[in-house]
Amino acid sequence: MIFRDRRDAGEQLAARLSFLKDEPDLYVLGIPRGGVVVAAEIARALNAPLDVFIAHKIGAPFNPELAIGALTESGQVLFYQDLIDHLGFSAVEVTRAVDSHRLEISRRQATFRQDRPPLEVAGKKIVLVDDGVATGSTVLVSLRALRKQAPARLILAIPVGPADTLAQLARECDKAVVLSTPEPFWAVGRFYASFAQTSDEEVIALLNAAQRCGRTRPL
Repeated sequence: MIFRDRRDAGEQLAARLSFLKDEPDLYVLGIPRGGVVVAAEIARALNAPLDVFIAHKIGAPFNPELAIGALTESGQVLFYQDLIDHLGFSAVEVTRAVDSHRLEISRRQATFRQDRPPLEVAGKKIVLVDDGVATGSTVLVSLRALRKQAPARLILAIPVGPADTLAQLARECDKAVVLSTPEPFWAVGRFYASFAQTSDEEVIALLNAAQRCGRTRPL
């Protein structure tokens, strides 16, 4: 075990990101759901606005836990084509899987953003946060989608993940802040004492709390 819970991971990352405290045009984006809990602690410590960047892994047909790619709210799609070909999934099956995740992303946008539009990333300093990575597909496609929007600086903050995956992700951003790369690496949850699933209601409460403190974008 490395972290007590996601809040502990966020506090530890915030200490490593203290050089950004009170920076103008800085936004902390959490990948829902669990990444928002980590991001909320970072945003609080840095006195920065909190927002979400919605991305979702694309599960394989008949095995949703097996990632064959990832999709973001901006429409960016990443496929592991070699895996898709190896498993013999048809184009129709893959399209159905993508469409189902588009619906989930739309639901999360309506649930978490309510009337707020997506953040205008261009020219901003962005800290992208998740609660850990395994394959890294969701974070990778998120970084690429954000990079296309021309941020002034793109920083990745991750509590834990495998060294090879994080080395790949570090090449997709301006700076990667990572707390631990344990070997051997198991599932992300193995490195938390408490890793209960984060609910939609918890994400909404964190965003609302940040808004009350003036740390979300105005409606």
